[in-house]
Amino acid sequence: MHTDTERCVRAVRSKDARFDGVFFTAVLTTRIYCRPSCPVVPPKAENMVFHPSAASCQRAGFRACKRCRPDTSPGSPEWNVRADAVARAMRLIQDGIVDREGVPGLAARLGYSTRQIERQLLAELGAGPLALARAQRAQTARLLIETTPMPMAEIAFAAGFSSIRTFNDTVREVFALAPGELRARATRSRAADRAPRTPGVIALRLPYRSPLNPSNLFGHLAATAVPGVEEWRDGAYRRTLTLPHGHGIVSLAPRSDHIACRLSLTDPRDLTLAISRCRWMLDLDADPVAVDEQLRTDPLLAPLVERAPGRRVPRTVDAAEFAVRAVLGQQVSTAAARTHAARLVTAHGVPVEDPEGGLTHLFPAPEALAGLDPESLALPRSRRATLLTLVEALADGSLGLGPATDWDEARARLLALPGFGPWTTEVIAMRALGDPDAFLPGDLGVRRAAEGLGLPSTPAALTARAALWRPWRAYAVQYLWATDSHPINHLPA
Repeated sequence: MHTDTERCVRAVRSKDARFDGVFFTAVLTTRIYCRPSCPVVPPKAENMVFHPSAASCQRAGFRACKRCRPDTSPGSPEWNVRADAVARAMRLIQDGIVDREGVPGLAARLGYSTRQIERQLLAELGAGPLALARAQRAQTARLLIETTPMPMAEIAFAAGFSSIRTFNDTVREVFALAPGELRARATRSRAADRAPRTPGVIALRLPYRSPLNPSNLFGHLAATAVPGVEEWRDGAYRRTLTLPHGHGIVSLAPRSDHIACRLSLTDPRDLTLAISRCRWMLDLDADPVAVDEQLRTDPLLAPLVERAPGRRVPRTVDAAEFAVRAVLGQQVSTAAARTHAARLVTAHGVPVEDPEGGLTHLFPAPEALAGLDPESLALPRSRRATLLTLVEALADGSLGLGPATDWDEARARLLALPGFGPWTTEVIAMRALGDPDAFLPGDLGVRRAAEGLGLPSTPAALTARAALWRPWRAYAVQYLWATDSHPINHLPA
């Protein structure tokens, strides 16, 4: 996109927010970079150059605009569609792997040398993994500076910087303000809007590309919530998070132009990862206009898209957790699946305290479930075997489910496990791995919806018809499910 100068200029002049995060506009005369929808008067075309990432702009010597705050743009939707090495690298960097394991750790997870990864990222994004991680650290630092009273020294290390000097230099370089000046500006802004602050809670906005339909997104998460781990309270979806340095509790509520996010963390070093996982779970980096345009090409699906555009795919904050829950949900109702999961949580989950609600546990890790006594599970014998085989494979590392996972390889490994069929494999690919083209032609809800719309209802015929919807078949499933009155399709009262 950023190499198509004419198209980029048109997007900047029309202030098209759909391209926020897809590319960045750097102005040669001011040495400032902006998002395409920046409200200032657009510069002359000859003074604009375009970059694929904020890190690329910073590497070229541009600083972030104080008006549009390009560092807070939604992420590029391209990384959600692709499954190549660069896309998987970007998902890992967003997940904080460079801060935790360095560039060698990133390369090892992808199966490439550090030189290959750096070369590929530099070619596509104009910046290497260290620069991309640095840009992410700068954004995290800004959030902590503006939303918490933490001392600057603590913020520096919480954001992932190796020293206070590096923290100060990076903040000045990226934002053209010292850390203290950023906090002073934020304090004046809070004084103006008189927004209340809760000690220990980080409140922020998660941006997204419009439109966003919250009904199926939050409805699905709330209707399938595991008691003790998830809940719907006061118009927000709340859940516990297992993080590298501790745990957290997040509250997410839909608003007209953003998702209101409240995070309570035992260790602020987990802030970047917590935000990344929440954005992933709510599919906030999707491009709904591109998705809906493709689905509208099918005349039988088009009315559903027109009626309620902008549906997202509800995902998960933990792929291993979702895989376990998918097995528990095989051939049973939503209520029964929640009951089975709640029993596991009560028996094997780590207890936590939640002063603001009713959350009680973290979902148990595969390692905690690997030694389960099969007789303790109130499940059919075949499903016990399926669950135990799954958690053992997850615990010993023979099955990997995460940001670096190759989608096709994961499907093959899952199908090789006893008790895993196409439905379980595809629902994991859709909601845990984030494959936008995952499809469930044998799902009862999908088949009923297809029959009601006049689409083929047999799996083979429906799969053939769904070729029109590629690469967005996972989104088509959301529109098909929405024809039913099931609670997953409606925001709770």
